Amino acid sequence: MSAAGTAISTAQRFVLALVCAVAVSTIYAIQPVLEKAGAELGLASQTLGVLVAAGQIGYFAGLVLLVPLGDLLNRRRLIITYLLLTAAGATTTALAPNGVVAVAGLAVAGLFAVVVQVTVAYVAAVSPPRERGRNIGAVTSGVVLGILGVRILAGALGDTVSWRAVYVVAAVLCAALACIVRATLTPDIRTAAVGARYLHVVATMAALARGDSLVRSRGLIALFLFAAFGTLWSGLALPLSAAPWRLGTTEIGLFGLAGLAGALGAARTGRWADRGRAQEVSAAGLVLLTVSWLLIAWIDTSLWPLVIGIVALDFAVQAVHVSSQHLLTTAHPNRTSSVIAAYMACYSLGSALGALTTTWLYSAWGWAAACWSGAAYSLAALAVWASTRPRVHSTRAPMR
Repeated sequence: MSAAGTAISTAQRFVLALVCAVAVSTIYAIQPVLEKAGAELGLASQTLGVLVAAGQIGYFAGLVLLVPLGDLLNRRRLIITYLLLTAAGATTTALAPNGVVAVAGLAVAGLFAVVVQVTVAYVAAVSPPRERGRNIGAVTSGVVLGILGVRILAGALGDTVSWRAVYVVAAVLCAALACIVRATLTPDIRTAAVGARYLHVVATMAALARGDSLVRSRGLIALFLFAAFGTLWSGLALPLSAAPWRLGTTEIGLFGLAGLAGALGAARTGRWADRGRAQEVSAAGLVLLTVSWLLIAWIDTSLWPLVIGIVALDFAVQAVHVSSQHLLTTAHPNRTSSVIAAYMACYSLGSALGALTTTWLYSAWGWAAACWSGAAYSLAALAVWASTRPRVHSTRAPMR
């Protein structure tokens, strides 16, 4: 395959989506079993957010230090290597005797889970322009599948086996996928940045974040977007496991099904982006994200508003996420790894921010306070979009 664009087969899209799902699951598997893991590892309730934030901080470091290598080296080889090292981090977490080792294992898994961004860059580089949005949408649906699907798996294993079991499963799957990638994907050939030095590529990423208005605005949107996402999913287990619901980890994990329904429902937004509607998709998604918090906060008397709110929130997050990546990779087709790394660095910081603030706010003032912070992050993302959207109107194909 080359950067000129060769059609990606259905089987290859499936493998790439599965790579994204399994790798990202190592960061988020801790969420539905947060209280059980914290109690076994000897962590105080107000510090539980560090288990969630560890993976995100590792992810941030990987985005800055590791993803830019995708603009220098064979991305297929990087995908294989990063999958194996993600498996090592998951194994460390599964065997951790205390909180310090668990945090280290989660950070290592997060560091190399940036295989997700190398995968997205691979897809963007090898896809024909007319199929780029569809392929990115299909592959990034694997990210959502991993983030939300692992909640169901981790919850069930947490009740029946141990919270550690999900990390054993993740480690095995990462190792198996490394072999499958080697067998099914073709090496992609560099047509830009060949021979460039690593530090130059990292500097290029920093320059993009500093000097490119699209990267800067979409990065800020990502920061607030995923702070809102992290507020919901990092904190949701806390009110659901408390009175009046007192749900177990299996039942809490099943709420991931609502998130999956919403996120997978947004798969078509990649096609809308291909038709030039990425800005409109972003605006609608951010409005829906803000409104969803009215339902998510309504948890005291019924869980149905929460379920509807989760569907709406995850639809909105995925729609904005896909449209942002489409805009960025279209604007920088020869620097897809660097531009995605800069964008996703903001994603990881936002996710860590949401994880830390939601556990602290919940312990101090309850679920309503956490929801207010989620709504504030959503409004901030909408404000960034409104202040940075293109002013010139152009004719677009209708969404259908």
